[in-house]
Amino acid sequence: MRRILLLCICMIMITVYLPTLSHAEESQPKKKPIKKEVSGKKKKKAGSVKGKGTVKVKRKKAAAAVKSKAAPPAAEPAGTASTLPAVVTEMRHWSNPDYTRIAVNLDREVKFESHQLPENRETGAPPRLYIDIGDARIAQGVKDIPIGDGLLKTARIGQYRPDTVRVVLDMGSIRDYKIFTFSDPFRIIIDVRGERREEFSRPKENILAPLPVVPAAKVEPLDEKTKGIQKTAIGKIRRIVVDPGHGGHDPGAVGGGGAREKDVVLQIGLKLAKKLREGLGLDVVMTRSTDVFLELQERTAIANQVGADLFVSIHANAALSRTISGIETYYLNLAKTEKAAQLAAKENGTSLEKVSLLQAVLFDLMANYKINDSAHLAEEVQKALYRKAGGQYSGVKNLGVKQGPFYVLVGATMPSILVETAFLSNEREEERLKDAQYQETTADGILEGIKGYIASLK
Repeated sequence: MRRILLLCICMIMITVYLPTLSHAEESQPKKKPIKKEVSGKKKKKAGSVKGKGTVKVKRKKAAAAVKSKAAPPAAEPAGTASTLPAVVTEMRHWSNPDYTRIAVNLDREVKFESHQLPENRETGAPPRLYIDIGDARIAQGVKDIPIGDGLLKTARIGQYRPDTVRVVLDMGSIRDYKIFTFSDPFRIIIDVRGERREEFSRPKENILAPLPVVPAAKVEPLDEKTKGIQKTAIGKIRRIVVDPGHGGHDPGAVGGGGAREKDVVLQIGLKLAKKLREGLGLDVVMTRSTDVFLELQERTAIANQVGADLFVSIHANAALSRTISGIETYYLNLAKTEKAAQLAAKENGTSLEKVSLLQAVLFDLMANYKINDSAHLAEEVQKALYRKAGGQYSGVKNLGVKQGPFYVLVGATMPSILVETAFLSNEREEERLKDAQYQETTADGILEGIKGYIASLK
């Protein structure tokens, strides 16, 4: 009887407490069932892990594709600047009736595609050129640009998809176009060309600020040869753009004594402009006449915009070795030496790797460039500058005429050169570049070279 009573009590206790234990189990994290479920899946569906692996591979491929578009550093945490969309920070244009340049600035490198659409007579839509920029968004304040120069009607920009910016150029009448990129910062450049309309070929008065007052340049009395050159200039060479390199927040090369490239080349440029005006009667436009910064694509665009016949960019050189000195003149072409590529990287404000990328696209870009004429102009200027400087200063070295992929020369539709006047990294030449008389001599040498080039056009 006692056993039966104990058995009944046990049964009652089990009935009362078992639901309580079950509810307590359910309220705890289900660690054991999760483990069993995962292990069960591994056993039950061996292919499911492979399937997950396939998904992971696809995700990796997609991520790799995005990385190749934006070219960010590898293996960076999500949410960092390099994994966010690139930002279109600015869209600008320069134009005259036979040339328009559009520049789209971004905060980092991206991939893009360009397409051309014919005129749609049913809808009245003009022929269009559009560029899709992947993995990008538009910064606040970047707007469409009304152009109406006969070549392009408008340049429109919009967020075509959440990850794609589209730039649309509504065309008027164009002959051809080129699309290429500059680096540091990354820029997409579109050059559009058409037929010149002479009635609009003169530059507008407000294109550039007037030149500041500078000390009078020394101008020699005109001899018979110079008078003859003036007559030739009236027919063939009427307008020259003088481009002092760097400026503003970009000092260029800096010598050991503190001389800055942007300062010395501005002085040389101002003196040269005055001599060209007063000595040859030429129309001269300066890309900058004060200490301001201009992007490299803007300098050549100005030359094209004002219909220049020659473009001369003035610089001061630098080298790792302080013993290197001399004068050299460049024209646009593929770099034939490592030193030429290094100098292009310095003047472009970029890396040797980016210079190599630019060289790869120059084959296509140089079809319209006046390479032979530029080489001829470079020869005349180099010869005259060396003769002038070497005749007045000891130890001046003639480093010759060379070629290289300089951003500042890309897109020029006229003979264009880059003159490296001396080495700021060399102590003696730095002192000379700071000296007003040497600046005067350098300007005289470039002037004589331009005279020689014009005389050869007879």
